[in-house]
Amino acid sequence: MPGKIVSVRALEILDSRGNPTLRAYVTLDNGITAAASVPSGASTGEHEAVELRDGDKKRYGGKGVLKAVDHVNTVIAAHLVGHDPTKQAEIDRLMIGLDGTPNKGKLGANAILGVSMAVARAAALSADLPLYAYLGGSGAVRLPMPMMNVINGGKHADNSIDLQEFMLAPIGAKSFTEALRYCSETFHALKKILKNKGYATSVGDEGGFAPNLKSNEEACEVILEGMAAAGYQPGKDMAIAMDPAASSFFEDGAYNLSKSGQGRKTSAEMIELYEAWLEKYPIVLIEDGLAENDWQGFHELTAALGNRIQIVGDDIFVTNTRFIERGIREKTANAALIKLNQIGTVTETMEAIQLCRQAGWSFFISHRSGETEDTFLADFAVAMGGGELKTGSVCRSERIAKYNRLLEIEAELGKAAVFNNPFHKS
Repeated sequence: MPGKIVSVRALEILDSRGNPTLRAYVTLDNGITAAASVPSGASTGEHEAVELRDGDKKRYGGKGVLKAVDHVNTVIAAHLVGHDPTKQAEIDRLMIGLDGTPNKGKLGANAILGVSMAVARAAALSADLPLYAYLGGSGAVRLPMPMMNVINGGKHADNSIDLQEFMLAPIGAKSFTEALRYCSETFHALKKILKNKGYATSVGDEGGFAPNLKSNEEACEVILEGMAAAGYQPGKDMAIAMDPAASSFFEDGAYNLSKSGQGRKTSAEMIELYEAWLEKYPIVLIEDGLAENDWQGFHELTAALGNRIQIVGDDIFVTNTRFIERGIREKTANAALIKLNQIGTVTETMEAIQLCRQAGWSFFISHRSGETEDTFLADFAVAMGGGELKTGSVCRSERIAKYNRLLEIEAELGKAAVFNNPFHKS
């Protein structure tokens, strides 16, 4: 029998950038204790759920989370003791009600999410099931397509690239293990190429290289060289995905590509630029190609390119069903990025994915640039039926932890494991 919750508490810990974040613990009356750690984003949408920070400049430059920790230890704990941890939606709704704000700004989405994740993990342990099987049921057998960040720019690196992320898409792989190998081998080949060209091989927040390339296009060029050097055929074995994070360079009504010297562009000119890149490079996905409030531009981008590639909305949707519903009505995209901490509970995140499924959209599950060693995201991706997953490169342990957990899950599933190319055109 599943136990009842007897204790809920939290602790201030550090994320991968050395900034404070929150770890929550849930203990059941059967002796089980589960923990979950909350990630933090650098490139955030303005409508994201609120990550509550203390604002005390004497501690961590104001970034402490002791207020959120206290909200877990007092308000949330007092109301969750005695509850059945298998009632995930009920518990999540209770916490949303305790907060009482539309953006979780009172208690903090970091406080609520930490507890939400820990409750799910405690229930899984109590049921003696892996987290992916508990959340996804017996049909949770599909591994996600890893989209590996290998070149960083924008807000994730101090360099000359406007676009935030250039990713590898191992479209020719037949299993998750093989897909991860494709990416890892290409990553290491790319490092050698960059070094031989005289570029720095230091990395950004998510483990991708952050060289001072001559242009955004050169990022695509060197990635293609890396694929070939690793023995993979661009467009067949490997493709490119990109996250421009266009809100970060949208200024005064125009897209300012000043880091690379490409000047200011309108929405229409950005779409023309992306279309030109599609003719030159094997691109399968563009995430946040336009700014979060450029709904009309997103619609036009999807109309122009959506029959060829995935047009993914991140900052524009922020894993919120209200915004995703609008996007479906207005044909703003054909896929949504999914981040647990954008919305703040496991239940609401699952509802966002279900909405994508109902609309025939793809979903792209994502980490944050400020991560922890917690592997919840890996199990969650399998529980939700795969899709795509981005959780960084292959050189930082907070990213590797997720990949290694997926390797474990694939091994556990054995012959039942499913892996396919979400970009395949039938």
